[in-house]
Amino acid sequence: MSSQNDKLLIDVGSTYFKVCVTSDAPERRQLEQHFRNFNQTILDDLMHKCGHTISAFAHDDVFICSSANGGLSTLIIGLTHTFSLKYATNIAFNSGINIIDTILYQDLDSATVPSDLIDVVIIAGGINSKGDAFADDLYEYLHNVNYSNIVYVGNELDAANAKAQLPELVILPNIIDDRLHIVEEDLKAYLTNLYQQDIMGKEDIKDLYQISSNQIFSTPYIVNQTLPLIDASYSVVNPFILLDIGGATTDIHYSKDLVEENIVTNNEFDRLVFKKLGVYKSRESLIFDAKNNEFVYELLMHLGVTENIFEEQSDKATRILMQLAIFLVLCKMSHYREAYINLKLTAVKSIVLTGGVTKVLKQDEVDDIIGFFFTKILTSKHRPVTIMDSDYSIWTLGSRIQDVNLREQ
Repeated sequence: MSSQNDKLLIDVGSTYFKVCVTSDAPERRQLEQHFRNFNQTILDDLMHKCGHTISAFAHDDVFICSSANGGLSTLIIGLTHTFSLKYATNIAFNSGINIIDTILYQDLDSATVPSDLIDVVIIAGGINSKGDAFADDLYEYLHNVNYSNIVYVGNELDAANAKAQLPELVILPNIIDDRLHIVEEDLKAYLTNLYQQDIMGKEDIKDLYQISSNQIFSTPYIVNQTLPLIDASYSVVNPFILLDIGGATTDIHYSKDLVEENIVTNNEFDRLVFKKLGVYKSRESLIFDAKNNEFVYELLMHLGVTENIFEEQSDKATRILMQLAIFLVLCKMSHYREAYINLKLTAVKSIVLTGGVTKVLKQDEVDDIIGFFFTKILTSKHRPVTIMDSDYSIWTLGSRIQDVNLREQ
């Protein structure tokens, strides 16, 4: 049986799950990682592989998080690029949401209707003192969109008409105040709760309440709990970025000091989720992204392989794809690509890697890719220090922080 101070932490990913026993006694600490068996439910798979460990813990001492749902797909319609689209995009990304498209309202007539189900549509635009921003063309377009949730965070004067046209619409306070500053908390809470509900709604995830009486959180949320403490707990120098690269997605957590176009918010750290940059579940989209990057073939030559590596199913191919994921995500955060946000990457002092990437790549393989990126893309001799969180200490610490927070409530 476990001792009084022991806790069991479980993280369910899209490809792997890991189980960690934390204890005040170092000799009792242990970490297991297992490739998921997709022919079994998550609970059955967990109990088959770790049942002896799990059964030693009371339900109150088991803490679970998951990223197995991969995030929510989002369509944003906004009145302006400068404020409504930019603000709504910022809030959505930092709530763990995957944005599949943003549409400027004036371009709605030429916009295509998404073919897939959209988890949430966000409508934003205007300040509260001015109305009549949206007309019937907005509602005609939305009647052709297949979505599960829709939220309005635009000007107050158009809210009643929007609700009349779309009865299922959730109305929240405007994300733009009269001084054109961002108001993020209401929409962020709404999106975070949707993300949480999506995790909780998965039948496999709900089964896990048979072994835990604590709320199941999203993994990016748990990791985010740790960020303000990283520099005190690890050999990390600020400002830093954290890359969490796994089987389905790549998450980036970054210090707000690195943002070139700073939006004033209350958060010290933000995060982005790239749903299609994973090595197992998102393998094909990662390869597609790589083939459309003009520097990747030069990078493959640098790594001593050809594009035939994309057709291989081998440990070597997995390592190359992990290296490509690091390179591509850095490209997306740099001036090389017109993306949502550019970071001042030459100011980065540390790059922390966590997740499945630390089980696949060695330190020198990571340093090689980062060196290639800084030389080729940024034409810079700057080299951040890289830290490999190979024993998932960041996730472990975040889970323990959440345990303390829950007990203090």
